[in-house]
Amino acid sequence: MNIADRIQNLRKVNGISQEELADKVGVSRQAVSKWESEQSVPDIDRIIIMSEYFDVTTDYILKGIESQKQGNEKAVNANIFVIVATVMNFIGLIVSCAIWYEKQIATALMIGLIFMALGCMVFGVGLLNSAQNTKTKAKRNFWTINIWLLCFIPFSFIYNIMFSKFTAPYPVMVHPLTALLGFCLVYVAACLSVVIIIHIKKRKDLK
Repeated sequence: MNIADRIQNLRKVNGISQEELADKVGVSRQAVSKWESEQSVPDIDRIIIMSEYFDVTTDYILKGIESQKQGNEKAVNANIFVIVATVMNFIGLIVSCAIWYEKQIATALMIGLIFMALGCMVFGVGLLNSAQNTKTKAKRNFWTINIWLLCFIPFSFIYNIMFSKFTAPYPVMVHPLTALLGFCLVYVAACLSVVIIIHIKKRKDLK
């Protein structure tokens, strides 16, 4: 892997486009394109700026030599926190639904939301202390999966309030079938829209 490959790899791992990198280091997009296609080499000032932005050493960009700090950072992958947060959010949803099913009490809703708030907090705090080059991908993974979990209870609450006095964390089956189908369509459409936007943005960033 040469300097051109390392610049391109750092850019793609961090999920930014050539235009965004060019803006960060103060050059044109064409200059970044030339660096990545080996038509030219960035000057030392630009290399220093890139090393600070990507949180790597100048030696890594120039020679591929990783510092001890970079090796340590790689041990903390942000996707670990995605897994932990997703598990907590899923548990929150299941526990909330189970409590309501057994006791029909409003606190079931609050318990589920507290679990989910903690799950999001774990992800947020973990993201701050994880390797820089894993953060962008972790954010995409987190929202692609967790938008379905985080939206379920709020959507169900609104749906149940609209059609009955219940505050259940899931759609109560006493409603008309057409209302339940409407809930499913709105819920799926909202979550799917977020997922599509995330992946469209990912494709743009990698261009």
